Amino acid sequence: MNLTLNLTTRQTEILSFIRDCAEERGGIPSVREIMGRFGFSSPATVASHLNLLEKKGAIRRESGRSRNIVIPDFKPRQRLLEVPVYGMIPAGIPEGQEQESDRCITVDPETIRLPRNAKTFALEVRGDSMIGAGILNRDVVILEMAAPRHRDIVAALIDGDVTLKRYLIEGGTPFLRAENPDYPDLIPARELVIQGVFRALIRTHQP
Repeated sequence: MNLTLNLTTRQTEILSFIRDCAEERGGIPSVREIMGRFGFSSPATVASHLNLLEKKGAIRRESGRSRNIVIPDFKPRQRLLEVPVYGMIPAGIPEGQEQESDRCITVDPETIRLPRNAKTFALEVRGDSMIGAGILNRDVVILEMAAPRHRDIVAALIDGDVTLKRYLIEGGTPFLRAENPDYPDLIPARELVIQGVFRALIRTHQP
């Protein structure tokens, strides 16, 4: 915080509260939240403090927004996501069984463009069937529990076996295809259950 702004003790407390809210939950507090935090009796009291903070350059306010406070040069901490690793694939997650993670990996959800509140898990790859897609043996793949689209890479349960393949639909029939010509297409005889859609790759070793 810039100490040359000549803030009063109360103004410093309010500014710290605004910064803490932005840091911890990614949003600016409302006028009522500031009222409740400091025991102010009316929104006018909050407005008066905010006006003084703005005049001193501690904040600025943008028109047309309900929570319009902007803190100059404030950059919130990067929010990281802990993703559980559920073993290996193809020896992956049996359908209908609760799994326990053997470890977690930490990722930046913005870097890998994960939707907010996405349900994710990770698997360690075994085999070379997806080398054409740049997925190598011992890589870790991050998957989202989501409905697949044509040509998505997926973790799938096909007739009792778990595998990582590309999901294709031709003539209305879904099937799985490797990214390695040494492997045949997999056409389900009984069932095809998509357990996760590929979202990101973590290379844990040098190829």
